[in-house]
Amino acid sequence: MEEKPLVRAVERALDVLLCFVKEKELSLTELAQRTSLHKSTVHRLLASLEHKGFVTRDPVTEKYRLGLRIWELSANLLRGDDPASILLPEMERLRDQLGETVSLYIRDGLDRIRIQAVQSLQAIRRVAPLGVRLPLYVGASSKVLVAFGEPDLVNKVLADPSCPPALNKDQFRQQLAEIRRLGYATSVEEREPGAAAVAVPVYGRSGKLVAALCVSGPSNRMTLDVMREQAPHVMEAARRMSSMLD
Repeated sequence: MEEKPLVRAVERALDVLLCFVKEKELSLTELAQRTSLHKSTVHRLLASLEHKGFVTRDPVTEKYRLGLRIWELSANLLRGDDPASILLPEMERLRDQLGETVSLYIRDGLDRIRIQAVQSLQAIRRVAPLGVRLPLYVGASSKVLVAFGEPDLVNKVLADPSCPPALNKDQFRQQLAEIRRLGYATSVEEREPGAAAVAVPVYGRSGKLVAALCVSGPSNRMTLDVMREQAPHVMEAARRMSSMLD
């Protein structure tokens, strides 16, 4: 069989990514040792991978880990060992309990990404594609990711050039404070007409925010009163999910 030509730079970049199969975080030195490449070569590869979102570097420990672009690639890949798949049965259970679409969002920079979803079985329902990127300044899931995220995240969101000038920043901060008090967020036609949603945080066992769990549907069905009734059920589902994550 004729040997296919290989691109060495691509092979090396993939070798770097494959180092994270068994390790969550690795330093530049550790990656160089595992790939048997010079540190300068690995540093250049990491810079390219980080620029494209495939790895991210912790500014404190200076260690690297897989980036959230991996989630976008895996949106169309059926697997049994990633959080989006692990939490799927609980999402289906919640959908069957409340009758509306259930979604899971994670944060990537100043965006949120829909990494898993279970569609409502009702004829009229809210549908959004997996892998879609949405801003953090609008919507129940966005407000959950900001309210329960890093302390300085709200400042970054409000300072971002894409944030609409018409957004009332003081009101937005007040909303986040109320969300932290209640433990959940709601939205009615904030991002699109006729849509409403209630969202809660999902934590890992370490207590770190992992995702936002969201129930969404038509605003004529999901009124504020209905969402307030649904919120305890969504929070209970999130607690069960948290116990399933590392």
